[in-house]
Amino acid sequence: MTPSVDNPFFARVWPVFAAHEAESVRVLRRENLAGLSGRVLEIGAGCGTNFAYYPEAVTHVLAVEPEPRLVDKAREAAANAPIPVAVTHETAEEIGDMEPFDAVVCSLVLCSVHDQVGVLRRLHALLRPGGELRYLEHIASAGARGRFQQFVDATFWPRVMGNCHTHRDTERAIIDAGFEVRTSRREWTLPAWAPLPVSELALGRAHRP
Repeated sequence: MTPSVDNPFFARVWPVFAAHEAESVRVLRRENLAGLSGRVLEIGAGCGTNFAYYPEAVTHVLAVEPEPRLVDKAREAAANAPIPVAVTHETAEEIGDMEPFDAVVCSLVLCSVHDQVGVLRRLHALLRPGGELRYLEHIASAGARGRFQQFVDATFWPRVMGNCHTHRDTERAIIDAGFEVRTSRREWTLPAWAPLPVSELALGRAHRP
């Protein structure tokens, strides 16, 4: 049975964070979506932060947001998007079979799903052969920051930040789900000394063979 999503505190604070997102993160969001076309599936749309950045070549976006308190905000953002966006209140695991998508977009969401590989395998099945997975995700850091991530993941961070786990080997999960990574790099969105476990992100493109 798919776990339900119920994060009332996160649903209150995330729209505030998103509205004041660092420009460095916004630049990465734009790059993550650049060049997309056709039908796109976006997982964990939040309050619709990505919608304004989709290129005009995208003909339709199906945006999945399982946190019920964020769905209305995502639908408001969809109404003002430059391309057609439909927002649905489901989890990735609950998406039924449909016409394959040309691309799947994951932005700051794979850190919070309960079964990374399981979700990614479902996304793999929903893509057409040759379709792309675009991802911008929190990842496990090395050294002292990595140990700090492990500490916060085991204590308070997932409880207050919508089940976010900062010390995950997300790119390994992408490969284990059957994707082939074409490009990937790591970016720091805050100074290396900043006392936050989510400063380092992976930006990458993978495809379904």
